[in-house]
Amino acid sequence: MSGPLDMGARPHVKCLACSLSRLCLPASLSTEEVDKLERIVRRNRPLKKGEYLFKADEPMDHVYALRSGAIKSFLLDAGGNERVTGFVLPGEMLGLDAIGAWHYRSYALALEVSLVCSIRLDQLVDLSGQIPGLRYQLLHMLSLGIQSKDEHLRCCHGRAEQRLSIFLLGMSERYHERGLRADVFNLPMSRGDIANYLDLTLETVSRLFSRFTQAGFVKCVGREVKLVDLQGLLNLSRLEEPT
Repeated sequence: MSGPLDMGARPHVKCLACSLSRLCLPASLSTEEVDKLERIVRRNRPLKKGEYLFKADEPMDHVYALRSGAIKSFLLDAGGNERVTGFVLPGEMLGLDAIGAWHYRSYALALEVSLVCSIRLDQLVDLSGQIPGLRYQLLHMLSLGIQSKDEHLRCCHGRAEQRLSIFLLGMSERYHERGLRADVFNLPMSRGDIANYLDLTLETVSRLFSRFTQAGFVKCVGREVKLVDLQGLLNLSRLEEPT
């Protein structure tokens, strides 16, 4: 299932009570301005693991903010193969890259049970015209989307161990921004998704995790990762390209 969910319902969403508000659209808004924003925010029913929020080429009329869970963004190549383009964490938005295109550019799939807030694009555009702080925050989140694409390009170059270390350090930083531990966190995506994102094979990624564990850089229990030697990972991330 994809597209806006349960849009007839209008539960009251308290943005200021959300621990992620400083990362999302309400950041830097006054109480009165947040109240105006809440009037156009809808909370959808939970997405189940493996359920689509939207699919590429579907008509785009909503943007979304992730409240909990995790979502994978990907494209399909001419052969129907997935190309993972990103992983969305709570406090981040989806669909902004489709503004002006009027259709979604990618697929958004829940990696675990996920809650999203949805906002009609026309209502968000109208309100951002009335509230300069909201307009600035919207531009800021668009900028973050561009930065994430740049980071993806960076992750897809260099040696394999450099790619994985950059990825793990990036996830650590994102969890830290959410007030969570930066040294111990869960990876909601599979090793196969990580390999796809880094343009590596699954075998290479599995071997790298084993090598990182043996070298004392990380400890892994299931999908939980503990960064043991942060400096070691930083050193790996700065490896020069072989000449």
